[in-house]
Amino acid sequence: MDGTRSVRRTKEEKKLLRRQIKASHTLLKHEGISTASHPTKHLVVSNGGLGNGVSRESLMEVLKEGGPVESLLTPPAKPYAFVTYSSTEAGQNACTLLNGRALQCHDQTVMLYFSFVEKVDGDRSVSCALPPGLSVLEDFVSPEEELQLLQAVDWMPHTDDVTVQKALKHRRVKHYGYEFRYDNNNVDKDKPLTGGLPAECDALLQRCLADGHISVLPDQLTVNQYQSGQGIPPHVDTHSAFEDPILSLSLGAKTVMDFKHPDGRSVAVVLPERSLLVMKGESRYLWTHGITPRKFDVVPVSEVEGSGVMTSDLSNLTLNRRGTRTSLTFRKIRHVPCNCAYPSVCDSQRPPSPPTVPVAEGDACHLEEQYVHQVYEEISSHFSSTRHSPWPRVRDFLLSLPPGSILADVGCGNGKYLGINPEVISMGCDRSANLVQICVERGYEAFVSDALSVPLRSGSCDACISIAVIHHFSTQERRQAAVRELVRLLKVGGRALIYVWAMEQEYNKQKSKYLKERTTEASVERSGELETEENMFNQQEEHDGKTASDMKCTEEQNVTQPRIHIHTNRTAFLSQDLLVPWHLKCNADKTKGEQIGSTKGPLENTSQGPVFHRYYHVFQQGELEEMCCCVTAVKVLRSYHDQGNWCVELEKTHGDSS
Repeated sequence: MDGTRSVRRTKEEKKLLRRQIKASHTLLKHEGISTASHPTKHLVVSNGGLGNGVSRESLMEVLKEGGPVESLLTPPAKPYAFVTYSSTEAGQNACTLLNGRALQCHDQTVMLYFSFVEKVDGDRSVSCALPPGLSVLEDFVSPEEELQLLQAVDWMPHTDDVTVQKALKHRRVKHYGYEFRYDNNNVDKDKPLTGGLPAECDALLQRCLADGHISVLPDQLTVNQYQSGQGIPPHVDTHSAFEDPILSLSLGAKTVMDFKHPDGRSVAVVLPERSLLVMKGESRYLWTHGITPRKFDVVPVSEVEGSGVMTSDLSNLTLNRRGTRTSLTFRKIRHVPCNCAYPSVCDSQRPPSPPTVPVAEGDACHLEEQYVHQVYEEISSHFSSTRHSPWPRVRDFLLSLPPGSILADVGCGNGKYLGINPEVISMGCDRSANLVQICVERGYEAFVSDALSVPLRSGSCDACISIAVIHHFSTQERRQAAVRELVRLLKVGGRALIYVWAMEQEYNKQKSKYLKERTTEASVERSGELETEENMFNQQEEHDGKTASDMKCTEEQNVTQPRIHIHTNRTAFLSQDLLVPWHLKCNADKTKGEQIGSTKGPLENTSQGPVFHRYYHVFQQGELEEMCCCVTAVKVLRSYHDQGNWCVELEKTHGDSS
């Protein structure tokens, strides 16, 4: 006997202990939070977080019963919080006193469970900048003006054509000046509503004009009324319908509006009661905005950061219960096509409809003809002017070849690799006759050929390279056939180097230059796709087909084959099959003006010049290597990631490459 006595617990104490242990296991399993077995001054409060409806104020009121509280961190959307007391004794006292405490919060009762943790990460404050062109002006109208404007909106049903009123699924709306039609996300510009905008809005709009928020008076007003729990799906207001900027006045209650960039960045923006939201430029044209349907918003306790800015300072977050909010959105009808700098989300500029992912061989050939072959013929001169520097690891491969080796560059483009090693016999082929002509003019041996059927004898080459080519084939079968053709050309023991665009543009915590570089005046001459071959015009292209204009769902729901999405340059890839834009400089090929103007290829026109779209299949990690391993008579010598590309070096092992 060691003199110790076992502690006898009551039935309720055992039940509480089981629940406490279960809560600790849940935190570890789902959140990676490890609890401590000994008392500390730091505690994690399970069930006591913003994510399950517990406000900071109501939780703090309970926590203070345990002793002096040094800090309280409430992560957004999480059902737990972290509390730090003034001492270990206070923490132990709070755990004993408050564990299992029932807390009545709004319309629910929650049970709080406390566990000790070694430390709390207090350095978790990140300021979230507003989207470019966005501003939130607090107290833009007085309480008296707010009441006047709310009373000016008559929600009684009318049969005249002065206004149009609708009850939508998520809210009710009323239109003045012009009706916004949700069936086509636009307005009928030839059918204005009589009466114009309410006279009660005149003083407000004149103030906006005088303050420089707008340069012309709006002629369309949409009034939305949201009950608590209602919202609006993410959308970009239709470019062809409305000018820039757009104004939105929040009346009656505070809310949080979510803004999202096509590359995945998101910002939660607090819209206080009586505030004016001004969306200009990028925030108006490119970022989606919407309101998530919910009864509570996570908001700062104190808005010391400035109007509208939402921070992730966990010591400054609480819950705000939504009330009935009425928004007045003022817009100016557009009477000419939109010519903004964001053609991907601009219905005036983008191609009519992206193609579908092909299944049949005929469909694949047609797609590649339109979105690869025709495009490179059209952009050949401009494309060649952007291709100067060889990639270092490709150069190393070429320089490693023994003197007298025979090299085939399949898909040679303008031939920038054909002269790297003067001690080897180099020949190139490309599907583009215009690019092959550039090679010939530079003194290189080159001929026109499809990469699936190169007119060279089997086993005639010591080495082959295929740089940024195979990702242009639109089916798995055709991509694998391109690899087989490379292997067919090789002698036994010959090597091939293949580069394709990688879906993983951030690898080993390093972003590729494609993601990091930005358009500058100094680099505006260059365009492209891989590493240094990049589209410096930074065209903002639609990334997933879901950037709807004002609540409209995509019209592709009934299409059995998925659409090939238009990629937003300089952003991470969100799908493997893409259309990547090439912005052709107007003076890049002056001799081809008529040909460019008459093209039947995938073309849009902007103020800077025509924009072509090229098909790509971006490869996931392991996909290229696995595809090569399926080809007989070959072994993979090495594979690697090189500045946004997946790369494989192959060796032909024996004569049969079928």
